[in-house]
Amino acid sequence: MKINQIYVNLPVKDIQKTKEFWTNLGFSVNDQISDERAVCIILNDNSFVMFITEEYFQTFSERPVPNGDTTQVLIAIGLNSREEVDQVVNAAVANGATQHEEPQDYGWMYQNSFWDINGHGWNVTFADVSQMPSQP
Repeated sequence: MKINQIYVNLPVKDIQKTKEFWTNLGFSVNDQISDERAVCIILNDNSFVMFITEEYFQTFSERPVPNGDTTQVLIAIGLNSREEVDQVVNAAVANGATQHEEPQDYGWMYQNSFWDINGHGWNVTFADVSQMPSQP
């Protein structure tokens, strides 16, 4: 079995600010499935993030929306170069995000991370699997 698309659904307080934040990072919006309650950010042809107002998000789950002092998920996205990784993280921080931790360089993999304006954690990576150390 193979998944042909993935939609990550995340609660947010302000759709317009969230839309501006992600478009300022260079991502596009799927306007066909976005409205005042949700915005669909296109990560690539098959991967999307649905940012949904907390009120509307509650209609999909009986569990409470976290109040910001817990971490339930960290989203990792892979890019094509170390430069792209830093470009996205730097743009995120310039647009109101906070640095999550210092960049990590493992030689074959590079990672940088941020907490977005809604408190969601993003690990942004570049990996060259041809350089990955072999396991003994």
